Amino acid sequence: MARRKKVYEGKAKILYEGPEPGTLVQYFKDDATAFNAQKHDVIEGKGVLNNRLSEFFMTGLNDIGVPTHFIRRINMREQLIRQVEIIPLEVVVRNRAAGSMSKRLGIAEGHVLPRPVVEFYYKDDKLGDPLVTEEHIAAFGWASQQDMDDMVALALRVNDFLSGVFMGVGIRLVDFKIEIGRIWDNDFHRLIVADEISPDSCRLWDIKTGQKLDKDVFRQDLGNLADAYTELARRLGVLPKNAQPITRPTLIN
Repeated sequence: MARRKKVYEGKAKILYEGPEPGTLVQYFKDDATAFNAQKHDVIEGKGVLNNRLSEFFMTGLNDIGVPTHFIRRINMREQLIRQVEIIPLEVVVRNRAAGSMSKRLGIAEGHVLPRPVVEFYYKDDKLGDPLVTEEHIAAFGWASQQDMDDMVALALRVNDFLSGVFMGVGIRLVDFKIEIGRIWDNDFHRLIVADEISPDSCRLWDIKTGQKLDKDVFRQDLGNLADAYTELARRLGVLPKNAQPITRPTLIN
């Protein structure tokens, strides 16, 4: 078997050339990082869970007409995706104050925001992914005003979908981040949701207990990250309902 060509490796995923032009294979690693990779560990089974969870969310978005890069799952750790031109911005939607917003503005964690707040962060690990305004984005040519409007609209549609899905299983969506890419057709392009949607990229709190079921478990040393992700997958039906927190999850095909 020919060795696949690696296109890119990030903190949690590896991208390989796909079997057809315009496709990539996205491989989910077991690495867990926080604080711009200053904290790092390998959590056995994390990549398997995130692959299946991202498949679950991306498929749901595709089904309701929100375009994503997801094509199909290949195996336990890999999925086939469309190759896109990633816009160098992270789009964050906040429903409650937490994380950097609480620190930056002095707002208590958990404070309900009067409406979802959409923020843009410039993707640059060396700079710590700084918060930027639409003026910065336009001035440096990262995206046009139309692109920014479309990104906000996409992000809010994702927020509506995810909030409903999580509410149905007793989980509050505090905030999340997505990446968005361009797909070109000659001189025209459209924007689609890319990267991943998983508990690595969301803040998720149990509605009754406030228990955290996201990467804050790792950031704040609140317990076993694999257990938290397993519980999330179980509630969403990605794992059997009677599944116990396990290191090597047995997933439904």
